[in-house]
Amino acid sequence: MRLHISQLASVASAILILALGNCHSASSDSSGTKTQNTYTIAQANTTPSTRDKWLWPFASTSIWNMPIGSKAVYTPANIKKATYALADLELFYRLKDSDPRRPVYGAGSFGPGRCTGTFSVNISLPIPNNLIVPDATSVPYYTPNNASAFLMPDGRTIEQFEPLARCTAGGPVYGWRNPWGGVDIYGDGIPGGHLGSGLSSIGGSIRRGELTGDKPIRHALKVDLWGEKYLYYSSAVPGYRWPASVADKNAPNQYHGKNPKLVQGALLAIPPSITLRSLNLQTRAGRKLFLALKNYGAYVVDDSGWDAHYLCVEKGVPEEFRATYGYDFETASGSFYEDVMKLYQALHIVDNNRPNNVGGGGTPRAPLAPPIGN
Repeated sequence: MRLHISQLASVASAILILALGNCHSASSDSSGTKTQNTYTIAQANTTPSTRDKWLWPFASTSIWNMPIGSKAVYTPANIKKATYALADLELFYRLKDSDPRRPVYGAGSFGPGRCTGTFSVNISLPIPNNLIVPDATSVPYYTPNNASAFLMPDGRTIEQFEPLARCTAGGPVYGWRNPWGGVDIYGDGIPGGHLGSGLSSIGGSIRRGELTGDKPIRHALKVDLWGEKYLYYSSAVPGYRWPASVADKNAPNQYHGKNPKLVQGALLAIPPSITLRSLNLQTRAGRKLFLALKNYGAYVVDDSGWDAHYLCVEKGVPEEFRATYGYDFETASGSFYEDVMKLYQALHIVDNNRPNNVGGGGTPRAPLAPPIGN
């Protein structure tokens, strides 16, 4: 699906001192603040013994939890600097049987008019009456993907939709349901609400606290790239590869990239030869993203629709980011913007990522996710 944002906030200059992992050397950033230049991911003895399925879902061997392997084969992605670094907001809800069930209809439009749909997607959800998800707008032009995931009252079934809207308190819910139906939160977590790829709404999402806390991000990420510039389509390579199961319906006209390996579902990662020192990242958040992209990578899940690089994040992450660091996650300038652009330019395609060889195989770069404890 295509994604557009019309307004960006200004960037502040505050940069905090890195406090993650094992630190080895230091340098000064542009503000004069002393910052750590290199550090390593937490080792096995610091990995928790269990995890919360809601905050860290799916099996340890899921694509979202499997680290890049030592036998990964990297090929250049040749991603260039974009005008904007932005957030593709994802919406997550845990449902209770005590709330009234409301029908779900397919969205009437991807643009404004999402809440005009009349086609039933054959499911109802127990939704609080006061839950509102605004429609897309024309002025300003704002058409968020709103990929969403609902954990059903049984505590294990996830229902996923895109684009999600609910314009009236107590009214119906609108959004196209992923065609695979419910997904088990204890399972592989591959299919979901990102309709540009068929991949999960919740797996790989940067959750609240992950960019601002002291712990490393211990899972793969998700990114949106501009199909017009990067994503490839032909009769032989129809715009996607495993684990993606589809490409955008308009992919034959929408995708004009030149690299047949860069399609929906491509696993991107930073090769071992590229280091924190060589990239000279200036922000703590940039360094956290570097480790995640080097050790777990990121899957391409949607078309950004314009000259912007998106990271998929839980709703509330940009506000938390601003409150912690004093500058914006969504930006077109500043130290964090420059870090994000360096990271995208460093990404390579893991070409031997396959169902029986997730992450490229070999020795994982990081410990596997611990068992789910709830």
